[in-house]
Amino acid sequence: MQSELLDVADASMTCLDRIGMAKIAKMAFDGADLRPLREELVKKLLDDTAHAGEGLDLSLVAQLLGDKQFGLAIQRDILMTHQLYRLPCASKNPRFRVLALAAATDMGGNTPIEFLLENSNMELMVLYVIPEVELPAPLPAHDVAIVIASDSHDCRDALRKIGAALPCWPRPLLNPPALVGNLDRDKLHRLLDGIEGLTIPPTFVVTRERLSEAAHTAGALTDIAIDFGFPVIVRPRGSHAGTGLSRVDDPAAMARYLTARSEDLFFVSGFVDYASADGLYRKYRVVFVDGRPYACHMAVAERWDIWYLNAGMLQSAPKRLEEETFMRTFDSGFGRRHHAALATMNDRIGLDYFTVDCAEARDGSLLIFEADNTAVVHNMDPPDIFPYKQPQMQKIFNAFAAMLERRANPMRERVA
Repeated sequence: MQSELLDVADASMTCLDRIGMAKIAKMAFDGADLRPLREELVKKLLDDTAHAGEGLDLSLVAQLLGDKQFGLAIQRDILMTHQLYRLPCASKNPRFRVLALAAATDMGGNTPIEFLLENSNMELMVLYVIPEVELPAPLPAHDVAIVIASDSHDCRDALRKIGAALPCWPRPLLNPPALVGNLDRDKLHRLLDGIEGLTIPPTFVVTRERLSEAAHTAGALTDIAIDFGFPVIVRPRGSHAGTGLSRVDDPAAMARYLTARSEDLFFVSGFVDYASADGLYRKYRVVFVDGRPYACHMAVAERWDIWYLNAGMLQSAPKRLEEETFMRTFDSGFGRRHHAALATMNDRIGLDYFTVDCAEARDGSLLIFEADNTAVVHNMDPPDIFPYKQPQMQKIFNAFAAMLERRANPMRERVA
């Protein structure tokens, strides 16, 4: 598709190449040692021969190796000098340009869009929107833009800056920042409250001081919410991937939790026991693309705090068979059972692309844990063990690419 493209007049906005998250994360996922790559990039940085794209790759490698502080420090320095980067594209002659608008945050704070477009024929550029630098004028040439910054605190400035420019944006822009901001946990439960067939526990932002009171004063939790009582789920505000997540059963456990954490703000929500009749917990990830839900993954575990990597899916053929069944029968099974709740939730959230982590409550309702635009939707699992995954993930990737192309061509969108 040919499109009218904006010119890039400012030479400082040259688009620099990166290895990017999809390739580096796959190396880590497959068990590769990232230390040699880190050493190579550090040497180039010290020799002053590294370009900014290599600096951002070093930031990512450092975070994957557990040195978040160093990684974010490198990212901060690099982004002060350059903000526009190109990710690998499957085609040498891409016919379509996507501009992703990111924030300066940790590796979990922006949509990992590279996984979604890795094998497409689209050129993917990422523009980091930072407080210290104004948006380029004119903008880099693109056919369609999408906000990939999250609702987290350190993305707020980027969302505000994009939102202020939105009325004059020269191309279609997906996932508008005002809607992304509604995904924060304490806002989401208010947004989705009252949907028939859907359960979402109220979530509140609570200071360390108030939680400390709950550890020493009877009934202090009811000051946060009138129907609150132990057990509760506590996590640091802004944390990702379960960092600091804990079920707290009584005041003494709250005191122990606070002793082990240094943060000042926490999310607190009621605990819902969603164990199935067999005593196992089942957690689902559903991806919404242009209003349509797709099965992304399912994890089965003996513990309530499930992540795919701690559920033992790799080691259990029966669990994988259950996940395969979930994927293959989604439209006639899970998706059909919860069709009305999923559709209403999509309408209220209103984003073009987002994910939902959920379960089925004991009363049969759809139990929502979180919705966000930054969950990793990938195709890294070994196909010999998970042969059913690649076709399903490719279905999602194709739907995402098709949505971008439709939105970039208003005439085609109207016909569709």
